[in-house]
Amino acid sequence: MTAENSRVAMTLSEEQGQALVCLARSVIARRLAVDDVSVCAAEVLAQPALQLRRGVFVTLTVGGQLRGCIGSLIATGSIVDGVRDNAVNAAFHDPRFAPLQQDEFVLIDIEVSVLTDPAPLAHDDGDDLIAKLRPGIDGVIIAKGGHRATFLPQVWKQLPDPDSFLTHLCQKAMLPGGTWRDGSLAVQTYAVQYFHERRENV
Repeated sequence: MTAENSRVAMTLSEEQGQALVCLARSVIARRLAVDDVSVCAAEVLAQPALQLRRGVFVTLTVGGQLRGCIGSLIATGSIVDGVRDNAVNAAFHDPRFAPLQQDEFVLIDIEVSVLTDPAPLAHDDGDDLIAKLRPGIDGVIIAKGGHRATFLPQVWKQLPDPDSFLTHLCQKAMLPGGTWRDGSLAVQTYAVQYFHERRENV
């Protein structure tokens, strides 16, 4: 995959996306041993497009607040497998949160993000980096030494200013907030197609 192609999200249908979020909810329900009225479309989940190898993130929120988010930047299996694995990880293994409890199940909203392969973004300095980034579109990975972090494109909604976005991303990587300014970071970008759960299906 070329660098340019890696910045163009693959196109899944809304039907496929809703099958993925349904799968995420059903996997969490089984782990919690709670009743789940969701009916996931097995024939959709079996479609070839969902058997492709892609990075996948699963994000859980309650009342608009983050409750768990775990994923893989690089595919370790099919999209379907990634949703199964990361739904469990987001619900029960995000170190920032206690494991999800049964009484929270009906409160969670689920989002599934399907990623393109990350590609390097060459830049000379901070100004050049900001000029090349596409706010609202690019997911960004930064690395320096043993420090590494990513923000999904959805984070641009909370941090629309590139300066603030990059500063917070450096801090997430446990680097000084201004590290992005001197061109010393290794930067990769990727595109995402994401799907919000339709609550009427829950």
